[in-house]
Amino acid sequence: MTGNITICIGTVGSGAWTSGDGGDSWRRVGRGLGNESRIYGMSAHPREPHTVFAGADDGLYKSTDGGRSFEHIDTPMNKMDVWKIAFDQTDPDTIFAGTRPAALFRSRDGGRHWQQLPVDMVEECPNVGVPRVTALAVDPNDHRVIWAGVEVDGVRRSLDGGETWTRIAGGLNDPDIHDVAARPAGDGKTVLTSTPREIFASSDKGESWQGLGVGQHFSLPYCRGLALKVDDPDTVFVATGDGAAGTTGAIQRSRDGGKTWQRLPLPDAPNSPIWAFATHAADPGLIVACSHYGELYTTLNAGDSWRKLPREFTEIRALAWTPN
Repeated sequence: MTGNITICIGTVGSGAWTSGDGGDSWRRVGRGLGNESRIYGMSAHPREPHTVFAGADDGLYKSTDGGRSFEHIDTPMNKMDVWKIAFDQTDPDTIFAGTRPAALFRSRDGGRHWQQLPVDMVEECPNVGVPRVTALAVDPNDHRVIWAGVEVDGVRRSLDGGETWTRIAGGLNDPDIHDVAARPAGDGKTVLTSTPREIFASSDKGESWQGLGVGQHFSLPYCRGLALKVDDPDTVFVATGDGAAGTTGAIQRSRDGGKTWQRLPLPDAPNSPIWAFATHAADPGLIVACSHYGELYTTLNAGDSWRKLPREFTEIRALAWTPN
């Protein structure tokens, strides 16, 4: 039963929506974010159950009531699209944000004040024109290590909490980065990066990368979002489909860190690629997934079975869930 959680979603052009009963009923966010807002990123605070940050086409927003209302935060990102938001799990007052045009920002006081970080990114790129930060993660093994992925401009890494940044390649031969996930302490302390047709892994802080060869295993090889089971870093989820604006999607799961994969059983064929996941430490087995074009799926058992939620939306770019 998913009724005791709140799900928050952000759409492209029809605002933000929340469900306080796990997806059975929905209401549009009526305060803070407009009905036509374009929302690209959401992230739930790791220690404050009802705090959610949202990134939109006019900067950054914060909710302290589980997403029922949002307040715009005055930041240097006010005239930018905010695509990604990531908390430092060790010190949640430290928050990172990534934007379009591609840039990185950091707050050290819970989001009240922000500074742009000194990272070099291109102004134009193939395919999407203006590059955007589509992946952002604070490494759980060492919170001084920050990962940022840019569509389409490769991976950046900081080893000092964001003070300085390096573009890294070392076998990562596709700059079209869709997501990044850093596994907690375990065998190899691996960081994973998804690109349109491959997932790359590094066990040496990004100095070298190896492709996992997922094109040989995934029936729908277009890769988008990544997620790790909160209490089991060997369990990896990948959102896949038949293309960026394709006609169907699937969820792949590995229980051995990416060595072998299983396509998970969804109740029906998605209408487009699966795009992103929402997880929370409050219940590691509860995962919410969305398709590109507005469908939502939930699992209570880390992917063994899924339920399709009855409500469908326009394009979904962002989602999060919090305990009630």
